[in-house]
Amino acid sequence: MKRIEAVNDFVVKFANVNGSGSASANELFARSFLRMGVPVSPRNIFPSNIQGLPTWYEVRVTEKGWLGRRGGVDLMVAMNPQTWDRDVAEVDPGGYLLYDSTKPLPPGRFRPDIHPIGVPLTQMCNAAYSDPRERQLLKNIMYVGVLAALLGIEPEAIAQLVGEQYKGKEKLLTPNLDAFRKGFHYATEHLDDAIGLRVRRAANVGDRIFMEGNAAAALGCVYGGATVCAWYPITPSSSVAEAFQKFCGKLRVEKESGENRFAIVQAEDELASIGMVVGAGWNGARAFTATSGPGISLMTEFIGLAYFAEIPAVIIDVQRGGPSTGMPTRTQQADLIACAYASHGDTRHVLLIPEDPHECFEFAAQALDLADRLQTPVFLMTDLDIGMNQRLCAPLKWDDARRYDRGKLMTADMLDAGRDFGRYLDVDGDGIPFRTLPGTHPTKGGYFTRGTTKDAYARYSEAGPDYVYNVQRLLKKHDTAKKLVPAAIEKQADRPTRFGVIHFGSTAPAMAEAHEALAARDLQLDTLRLRAFPFGDEVGKFVAAHQTVFVIEQNRDAQMRTMLVNELGTDPAKLVPILHYDGTPITARFITEAIAERMSGANVEPIKRGKVA
Repeated sequence: MKRIEAVNDFVVKFANVNGSGSASANELFARSFLRMGVPVSPRNIFPSNIQGLPTWYEVRVTEKGWLGRRGGVDLMVAMNPQTWDRDVAEVDPGGYLLYDSTKPLPPGRFRPDIHPIGVPLTQMCNAAYSDPRERQLLKNIMYVGVLAALLGIEPEAIAQLVGEQYKGKEKLLTPNLDAFRKGFHYATEHLDDAIGLRVRRAANVGDRIFMEGNAAAALGCVYGGATVCAWYPITPSSSVAEAFQKFCGKLRVEKESGENRFAIVQAEDELASIGMVVGAGWNGARAFTATSGPGISLMTEFIGLAYFAEIPAVIIDVQRGGPSTGMPTRTQQADLIACAYASHGDTRHVLLIPEDPHECFEFAAQALDLADRLQTPVFLMTDLDIGMNQRLCAPLKWDDARRYDRGKLMTADMLDAGRDFGRYLDVDGDGIPFRTLPGTHPTKGGYFTRGTTKDAYARYSEAGPDYVYNVQRLLKKHDTAKKLVPAAIEKQADRPTRFGVIHFGSTAPAMAEAHEALAARDLQLDTLRLRAFPFGDEVGKFVAAHQTVFVIEQNRDAQMRTMLVNELGTDPAKLVPILHYDGTPITARFITEAIAERMSGANVEPIKRGKVA
């Protein structure tokens, strides 16, 4: 029987029970490759309850540095009897299955085209440890020891990580190291050459850091000047506010007085949280909230108020599966239309769409600038895949000489000099009026903030021309935003081609790998990664320059394609949707096969698939 042979290029997947304590051991396993200089891309697939349901942790090891999901599994670590059949079915032919062989399993439970590797983990733990909970927890680190020996991971790298994790906790450090060594020694004595997957030391990690997008976005808010966060807990965004609080505790406390220079409010619901953010923005503070799709649904009335009253606000939407409660712990890109046109009436909002934690940091800070500059809500559109998974990315950088862009603020000196102040008066043709902050002047510069119609001087008016003036000015402001948001990034094929691909956000790592795989088949495509809405002129030019443009997205209804048609007036037949929406991150294999099938002419219908490739 053939077996998969690979060095520094394979996928290991762990199947565990949620609440079994496996998460820290699995993450430790992933980090060990980084210590050996080999890039790794892990993804946590977990249930929405606290414990008892299945959870999976997928680790992609790739010396070439691909950070998207590849698709397929080379080695399954099957620790959950309830998902055994499903887990065994996922292994690629010639792959490997590591399992607890304490209780023998009948031959019919195995596939003939994969290689089972049995280790009596429960038996070994029962013999070595007496406490039932300790046995369960240490079984996890024991199978890490087995894997280290099988794959050739340097035991010193694991030992160092264990030491860092339990520094100062000798009662935990000693048994964890002991369990690791027991697993390692068992494998070296009994499983010699049981597997064809190996890791060898490399130097491909470089200076990149390993962090989650939610933490990076929170740090971007700190550096971007946010002083107010109001939020209501919702998966997968809660760790944004939690990280913001942690960072503020280090960076926003006066050393001399010990006073906090920030305000964080866990509100009673999403309605209250966005209301607080809008109030803080009107008052001149930089404020944000973090939420997900169901929270956006509840916030839309306040979002419409902020849009029409022209109040800065930043909303970080960590997208998950919908609609309704949907799949709280699965990823999608299905809030695009809900956010781009949030609220009733005619609205258009600014969306920033990062691809990784580095851009989460950068765009979070930029969102605060844009909200002030444009006097409007700005959305940072991440998703669970970016927000809650550790990702290798470029180091975060900040220019200490950078100054916050507060936009058009009318000062007391300007008012005293006789400047005409109309709160909604377009003075220079970009659609953006001047505003004053409370307390700017004792007698001048006041205005009434309202969500109703008004004239250019904030006076209540139901006159048609006044309404038309304001909504047209808001469109002009949206057009101004095209020149301020991050531009789309184009990558050209090796030679001219009539085919293009548009993608965005968390599809970027898989798309980068798929682009190379398609080129290897001599299927040439230019790619364009969108980073913001409204779309800059470069987006329309890209679409116009190609006969067929594939639009890669992770939702059922091709929402980005709909926005492109709506905003650019493009012939819908020119934009071909490639859709993946089962809640798992899109894979390079899925994109490659979907586009190759379409380009070969085998299928003339738009490709829609809702299953894992």
